[in-house]
Amino acid sequence: LSGAGVPMATPVDSALMVSEEERTARYEAMWERSELLGITGTFNDTMFNAESNDTLRKFIHGKIRGIVDDPEVAEALCPTNHYVGTKRACLDTNYYETYNLSHVRLVDLRKDPIATITETGLDTAGESFEFDAIVFATGFDAMTGAIVGVDITGRNGLTLKEKWANGPITYLGLMTSGFPNLFMITGPGSPSVLSNMMVSIEQHVDWIADTLIHLRDNGLSSIEPSELAEAKWVEHSNAFANLGLAVTADSWYMGANVPGKPRVFLPWPGGVGRYRVTCDEVVERDYLGFALEGPNGRHVNDGIIRPLAPDVQVMLETMAEMGLPPLETMGVEGARAFMDMAGAAMPPGPDVGEIVDGTLPGGDDTPLEYRLYRPATGGPHPITVYYHGGGWVFGSATSDDPLCRYLCVHSNSVVVSVNYRHAPEARFPAAADDGLAAATWIADHAEELGGVPGRLAVAGWSAGANVATVTAQQAQLAGGPAIGGQVLLCPVTDGTTKRPSYTDNADGYGLTASVMDWFWDEYCDPDDRADPKASPLQSTDLSGLPPTLVITCQFDPLRDEGNAYAAALDEAGVAVQHLQCAGQTHTSIPAVDAMMTAEYARAAMADALRDFSGANVTSEI
Repeated sequence: LSGAGVPMATPVDSALMVSEEERTARYEAMWERSELLGITGTFNDTMFNAESNDTLRKFIHGKIRGIVDDPEVAEALCPTNHYVGTKRACLDTNYYETYNLSHVRLVDLRKDPIATITETGLDTAGESFEFDAIVFATGFDAMTGAIVGVDITGRNGLTLKEKWANGPITYLGLMTSGFPNLFMITGPGSPSVLSNMMVSIEQHVDWIADTLIHLRDNGLSSIEPSELAEAKWVEHSNAFANLGLAVTADSWYMGANVPGKPRVFLPWPGGVGRYRVTCDEVVERDYLGFALEGPNGRHVNDGIIRPLAPDVQVMLETMAEMGLPPLETMGVEGARAFMDMAGAAMPPGPDVGEIVDGTLPGGDDTPLEYRLYRPATGGPHPITVYYHGGGWVFGSATSDDPLCRYLCVHSNSVVVSVNYRHAPEARFPAAADDGLAAATWIADHAEELGGVPGRLAVAGWSAGANVATVTAQQAQLAGGPAIGGQVLLCPVTDGTTKRPSYTDNADGYGLTASVMDWFWDEYCDPDDRADPKASPLQSTDLSGLPPTLVITCQFDPLRDEGNAYAAALDEAGVAVQHLQCAGQTHTSIPAVDAMMTAEYARAAMADALRDFSGANVTSEI
């Protein structure tokens, strides 16, 4: 899909993932082309990653210093108060060379601001200048000024200027609720100024014309968006903008050039191709999010056109374009190899103080690998035993490395990520038995691992969350080890029942219902799935379990069984925090530094672990 409505190749790699020589060569080619979109389109993360953008900024500053003879003038022309591309870039023909001419002088208004216009020129704070002519480049009230400058009044006497007092509110950048039949061309909340404007204008004109024809052909007299659709589109647009660096600049994109104007990123930053698909889908879904009215009454087709978080949406689109075969068709070894390859491509996560690899005895004394993550702060620290995801079939002590690093740094605890035996080679209850054995060994060796004895929590993702909470249940039954809390991310809790989320989210969101069926078949016989060691929701007594954070995601087949487990724990008197993540999928929260809209959920996991370790657990449960 086109980003800006201009034919060009989409970059696929990061500025930080190539050699310095390769990066410089690409920037040199970009500089020679001198195209607006090329400046920020050389690498795929220039507008999202500050470190990546800084490589571009340093390159451009080097070019300016190499052209402008006077070092002081050159430095004044090298902006340091915003990232490259967050303000409209300077495209030029010999612009910087102009400053080498003897009759050209640069006055830095940041140091010597204009005080007043005079009869013969102007005065700055420190000098007076005489001119034959002054060219005023004072900017303009972008995207909203021309619209609210017209006295437009909607329902109940509300003016558009009043409605937009705290920032523009639109659906698709085309319409706004309370103002029926008011259409806007490239309005705020559409790609607009981030695109080839002719392309975007034509797309809006076509959409509006087709809508008017629809209204006429169906005997309808008015159309306007619902408040829900409008609010969610604004929320979606802001979430998209907040993924990038553009919101950090005092630019006209943000309305910062107009005193008193609300600071809002005005255009929709998701690209013209994706935007056109969205507008077309609204129509295909019977004008989703709109109210249509005519002589025969009013029809409201309320809804949300883009409920996925924007970075999750882009990730799923990318996966769909790859045309990958279903995971369950790859076979066990093929699936393991594929997941190892996919994991290697993820961002590494933050640095920790120390990493130690070792082994510990499993449930049948089989050596199990573990990786210990130690904070850079002085110890000893509380300990978190972490169990990886992978449907009991794949994964390892290092497969969730970025998330373990994150939890170590942000919870200030020693995180011990432990492996467990995998199906089909070791079927149920091998993983459950290994989970308890690992927690017991770690509790017994807490001091030598750099931990505080008696301050132990468990955590896990997906099947690993299943192992974590089964460990908590089994530890309670066995009289130890003492566990102070559990963090369960998208847990598998019940293999006996398929709830509505298995159907609602069966396909298209990463983890599929068919993959979960395959996982269960590889791990556990149907007759054993009611055992609480396989399905912890089937336990007849959940009372006495440690404080728990359960995180579930809107677009996850496991959503409803995770919700049910949180409710069951609460009913049993367990202190439960249940975080339901709108717009997220099963795989988005562990994607540290990749899925930024899920950052709040990762922070909640770390905060919970901190809370769990706030007091010593001194007695056996």
